[in-house]
Amino acid sequence: MKFDVSELVEAKRQIDSTLHKLRQTVKTFEAKEKADRYKSQITLAKRRIQAFEISVALIEREIKDFNNKS
Repeated sequence: MKFDVSELVEAKRQIDSTLHKLRQTVKTFEAKEKADRYKSQITLAKRRIQAFEISVALIEREIKDFNNKS
């Protein structure tokens, strides 16, 4: 699938926003009095953060490649 730069930039912006919210969620759960009760939610959020970070890196690489070609 081919995407233009504006689509990649917007996708990255949306993912960055979601990453920010996920990181705040992890902080909130970890700060709870009985954080062990939220272990599965914390693990899930951390795994999603990692997946989104990979996505951002790949999008940034695509943007860089596109800019190098033009």
